Amino acid sequence: QNTFAHECLIDEVATKVASDPVAYRVRHLADERLIEVVQEAAKRADWQLRPSPVPGILRTGITSGRGIACVLYEGFNGYVALVAEVDVDQDSALIMVKRLVIAHDCGPISNPDGLKNQIEGGALQGLSRALGEEVTWNDTRITSVNWRNYKSLSVGSDVPSIECVLIDRPEGRALGAGETSITVVAAAVGNAIFDATGARLRQVPFTSERLREALDARPGTN
Repeated sequence: QNTFAHECLIDEVATKVASDPVAYRVRHLADERLIEVVQEAAKRADWQLRPSPVPGILRTGITSGRGIACVLYEGFNGYVALVAEVDVDQDSALIMVKRLVIAHDCGPISNPDGLKNQIEGGALQGLSRALGEEVTWNDTRITSVNWRNYKSLSVGSDVPSIECVLIDRPEGRALGAGETSITVVAAAVGNAIFDATGARLRQVPFTSERLREALDARPGTN
């Protein structure tokens, strides 16, 4: 929740001052390792420097955008940055996450394949939370009690391509990798949706209803 809030806010500030989201973060970060994961994720994603949202946004049809988020997890327990690329169908209020690029630094890497599996699994769990998972209730009880109304990603769901950039520091202290990637997904996807549409979503999951409301609330929208 904290990462979602502050990484979306940083994006909003970057937009306010007409700065590229990656360049703005790098300019204001002090931790060199956090700067490195941001730069490495942007490099692998072929990030093009420009402010968000994308110029000349169309108000209908499918638009594309990219967003970034980063975190130093738990204050000093792993560094991660994630670039998300999305398509948004503004007519049907459908979000399609196409690609996730994740740069990760947890110190020394003893098992690269295991680390990639952990990063990819965390990213997909974060995507499930960003797009569907929500606890619901009425006046007396929780109503999201099965997989039909607690909407997680399921077998056969469309999932994005996931690319991992592993930063190995064999002489460093071992840090966490179990929960780092999950923390940045919602913010990166939300920032990418804003880049694609100019609509800012401030609550997860990003349901069609919430997206439609945000699209309709854009300046100049009747």
